[in-house]
Amino acid sequence: MPRYRRQFTGTTYFFTVVAYQRRPIFCSLLLRTSLRNAIQTVRTTRPFVIDAWVLMPDHMHCIWTLPEGDDDYSTRWAEIKRYVTSACRNDLHDPRLLTRAARQRGESTIWQRRFWEHQIRDEGDMERHVDYIHFNPVKHRQVGQVSDWPYSTFHRYVLEGIYSCDWAGSPDIAEADLE
Repeated sequence: MPRYRRQFTGTTYFFTVVAYQRRPIFCSLLLRTSLRNAIQTVRTTRPFVIDAWVLMPDHMHCIWTLPEGDDDYSTRWAEIKRYVTSACRNDLHDPRLLTRAARQRGESTIWQRRFWEHQIRDEGDMERHVDYIHFNPVKHRQVGQVSDWPYSTFHRYVLEGIYSCDWAGSPDIAEADLE
């Protein structure tokens, strides 16, 4: 296992965020661009470090570290989702998919309402989750090798010397119970 160089002191979280009804829209150029812009915008007022990220067609996993004493990841996600929804509404929102109650609440068909979070407990937990994130495209049979998936921080980890470019993970990482 690689040793991750952590130069931060805040609390670290693993997130899973899913597309509405698991629609495969997350790798579209419009959504990727909007997501990147949303993250940049939110980070100007509510900073966080992106430790790892993978964008899959219908879901994403990421690890963030928030500043010391700040645990308000929910507001950050709400702002990111709101920004992306606004930017993508005309192209990716499909009101036919909404229930009457969801329509009344003004929901979008881009995001699943909630997200899953897990507080990273220690370095071992961090390593398992980073490996899980980077192996996810292979696990879901999007590519045969981790390095072939373009929507991941894996390539940053290679440049930083944390992974070798031919790192491919292993089935035990993909199937690990991360709870």
